[in-house]
Amino acid sequence: MHIITDTSALARYITSLKGVPFVTVDTEFMRENTYWPKLCLVQVAGPDDAGAIIDPLADGIDLAPLFDLMADRSILKVFHAARQDIEIFVNLAGEVPVPLFDTQVAAMVMGFGESIAYDALVQKLANQSIDKSSRFTDWSRRPLSEKQLSYALSDVTHLRTVYQRMEKELARSGRAHWVGDEMATLTEKSTYLVEPDEAWRRLKIRTTKPKFLAVLKAVTAWREREAQGRDLPRNRVVRDEALLEIAADPPTSIDKLAQVRGFNRKMAEGPFGSAIIAACKAALESPRETWPSMAKSEPPPASIGPVVELLKVLLKRKCAAHGVAQKLVCNSADLDRLAADDTADIPALKGWRLEVFGEDALRLKHGDLGLVIRDGEVVEFPVGAG
Repeated sequence: MHIITDTSALARYITSLKGVPFVTVDTEFMRENTYWPKLCLVQVAGPDDAGAIIDPLADGIDLAPLFDLMADRSILKVFHAARQDIEIFVNLAGEVPVPLFDTQVAAMVMGFGESIAYDALVQKLANQSIDKSSRFTDWSRRPLSEKQLSYALSDVTHLRTVYQRMEKELARSGRAHWVGDEMATLTEKSTYLVEPDEAWRRLKIRTTKPKFLAVLKAVTAWREREAQGRDLPRNRVVRDEALLEIAADPPTSIDKLAQVRGFNRKMAEGPFGSAIIAACKAALESPRETWPSMAKSEPPPASIGPVVELLKVLLKRKCAAHGVAQKLVCNSADLDRLAADDTADIPALKGWRLEVFGEDALRLKHGDLGLVIRDGEVVEFPVGAG
C-alpha cells in the first residue's frame, strides 16, 4: 500500500499522473470540535495505478503538488458526494478542483435514487462489497491500522470502476450534459464560502421584522467571525437558539444577557457578553434603511393545492419513465412556484428538465394534457384524443 508522508514522494506520485484523463479523489477528515474540517487523509488513484494515501498530518509535508493536481484542468477529478471534500480544498488551497465529476449527482441522473449511498453504488456498478466497520474511525489518530488504510484506499479504487461504467452509460444515453449542467453549482467557489454578514440567512427565521433581522445579522456575523477565528463549531461559541432570542429582545446589560437561554452569568460577564451587547447596540443605532429585509411568504391560494398534487403525479410518472431522480428535476418548493406561475424562474422550466417534465407540466396546467390510470399505471394523454 502506497502511503505518502513526505513532499518529495508526493511530488513524484503527482508527476506519475501527468497525462491521465481522470483521477478519483476522496478525503477523510474530522470536524466535530472545529469550524474548519481537519484534513486527515487524502486518497487518490489514476485509471490504472494502485492508488495512494497521502498523510497531510505527517511532519513537514507540503501539499502543494496535490493542490497543483487539483488545479490541472486537463485532468478530471472524480468524487462521490463531493461538497465536503471540495470545501476542504477551497479552505486549504483557495480554489475548487476543476474539472469535476460527482458520481452521486450522476447516480441521480441515471435513476439510482435521490442520494444513493456509496457502498450501494459500488455494489451495483462495481459488484464489490465494502466492509463498513472502519467507517467511523478517528482518522486523526496515528498509527492507523492496515484495515483502516485499506478501507480508505478502496474508496478511490472502487470509485474509478464506478466512474468508468457511468461514463459509458451516460454517453450511451446521451445524458452526459445533464451531469455537466449540475456541476456548475458544485464548481462555484461561492458555494463553499460563508460570508459572516450573510450567515444569518442560514438560521430558521420565523419573523421578517427589520429590527429583529438587523440585530440577528449583527450577532450572527460576530459569531461567524469568532468561530472562524477560534476554529470552533458555531454552536460552541453561541447556539442558534440563543442568537434568535437575543435578536427578539436585544439585551442592553449583562444582567439581561445572563437570562438568555443557553447563557449564564459567567458567559455574560466574559468577552463574549460584552461583544454581543456591543453588536446589538451597533445594529440598533445603524440607519434603518440599512437594516435587512425579507419578503413575507404569502400562503399560496387554496386553488393551487390540487394543481400541485397533479403536478406531483406527473413528476413521479415522468421521472420513472426517464429513470431520473425526482429531486434532481423539481423540488417541492419549485412545484409550488410552477403551480402558481407558468414563467417561474426554476430549473424545471429550463434545459433538459424542460424536456423531461416542464413542457408537459405546463400542458397539464392548461388542460392540454390529461392523466389516467390504465392497467394499474398512471399515463398521460393529449386531451381530446381519448
